[in-house]
Amino acid sequence: MAIRIEVVRGDITQADAEAIVNAANNHLWMGSGVAGAIKARGGAEVEQEAMAKGPIEVGAAVATTAGKLPYKCVIHAAGMGQDLKTDRETVARVTGNTLRLADRMQLKSLAFPAIGTGVGGFPLEEAAEIMIRVTREFSPEAKHLGRVLFILFDKAGYEAFKNELSRGGS
Repeated sequence: MAIRIEVVRGDITQADAEAIVNAANNHLWMGSGVAGAIKARGGAEVEQEAMAKGPIEVGAAVATTAGKLPYKCVIHAAGMGQDLKTDRETVARVTGNTLRLADRMQLKSLAFPAIGTGVGGFPLEEAAEIMIRVTREFSPEAKHLGRVLFILFDKAGYEAFKNELSRGGS
């Protein structure tokens, strides 16, 4: 199954997908940015369930309830540890692990934020290159996942992911 990749500017908590991804730390507590928006709209139960499943290895991913959000689940992608830093290898590993988990859960669509680019300080252009490349590489393996959205809140993020997507077609 080929995965259709889309880049959208907007709020991930309003994504048109079966599940959304939280850019998480490995202890799975939800602070600001994407995690804060998910917690604010989904409710404290999302963070409580996530923290009960942690800590997890940096680069791993786990699924929880979506709380009050209209999704089948939230997948918490641990793109950083307690130092709140990330790198190319971690962004690639956590993207792949998140895609594999979503496919095992038989999700048909998934919305990602730009992992590591908020408090992690990872460059947007590098995140776009890695995350889109890993998604394209995973595409032939996908049994259920047919659509992956990258939802970017600001113009710079949207442009970085849109430009990367246009480089390789989809």
